[in-house]
Amino acid sequence: MNDPEKTYVTCDICDELKAQAGSDALRVLPPVFRDFGARTAFAGEVVTVKCFEDNTLVKAACDSPGHGRVLVVDGGGSLRRALLGGNLGRAAEKNGWAGVLIDGCVRDVAELGTYALGIRALAAMPLPTEKRNEGQRDVPVTIQGVPVRPGDWLVADADGTLILGQRPR
Repeated sequence: MNDPEKTYVTCDICDELKAQAGSDALRVLPPVFRDFGARTAFAGEVVTVKCFEDNTLVKAACDSPGHGRVLVVDGGGSLRRALLGGNLGRAAEKNGWAGVLIDGCVRDVAELGTYALGIRALAAMPLPTEKRNEGQRDVPVTIQGVPVRPGDWLVADADGTLILGQRPR
């Protein structure tokens, strides 16, 4: 699914697709996300989870085979609870996820920084979620005003984070 040897460059993709910016072909996430994983450049097919201050489905996704995909979590931008911590980060790395992008918070920052995984989130928050078994998986989500669908492609590097309607060349 994802070629770990292939490097995608967000600026090059934007140069190529600039006429299509804002369309399904090229959507640019606002520069509000911080890197928390050891990999600051990553790409892969998108899998989505929508949840609010309950990481039950985030855990289920991290515990499943990632196949080089990127988990995009619509946490509603909450800064009150962490949706991913050290245990889930370790599971995502072990299970072959290329990355996790969270519209919300993470915890165990020092530990997350040791994983060969791309992790982007809004901030760090030491308070964990409550488990209510709520949320949805594989549904269209909106991340910071940008629509993201399962099967889209996410490309992230030092210059930004892109959502593409198809795998980049």
